[in-house]
Amino acid sequence: MPTPEELEAKLWAGLRSEMTVMLGMVDESAPARPMTAQFESDEDRGPLWFFTSQDSELVQAGGGAATAVFVAKGHDLFARIEGKLVEDTRRDMIEKLWNPFVAAWYEEGKDDPDIALMRLDLESAEIWENASSLMAGIKAMLGINPQKDFKDKVAEVPLD
Repeated sequence: MPTPEELEAKLWAGLRSEMTVMLGMVDESAPARPMTAQFESDEDRGPLWFFTSQDSELVQAGGGAATAVFVAKGHDLFARIEGKLVEDTRRDMIEKLWNPFVAAWYEEGKDDPDIALMRLDLESAEIWENASSLMAGIKAMLGINPQKDFKDKVAEVPLD
């Protein structure tokens, strides 16, 4: 059974390798959509950054409580990350986070007036390690409750 610290480490490793989350506003003023997370530094924690357009619902919502949902490609880890989303279009951050994948979305490069950079200041995460397994399926078929297999594979982790 993993510790909360181990689950958090797995979350950061997964986010850094896959980078895609479903990001939306808690009040549903901007429904969740797939977004690519950018990282300011090599350290875990810290805010997540997202490039978007000025007319996106995330920008139009004006910021506030947001949720990012992460699913690892192998479905072995799931997370709900909560925090506050704010627009932070500082030129130095655009420079720092700019890369060829971001550039493909903006015809005028770093000076494109459509660029909006959103920062998700992290507050907490609930992280699940997938406990689905052949053994859990066999237990369920035999009438044994597999819930105990799941209980120790979830952690609530403060991120602020």
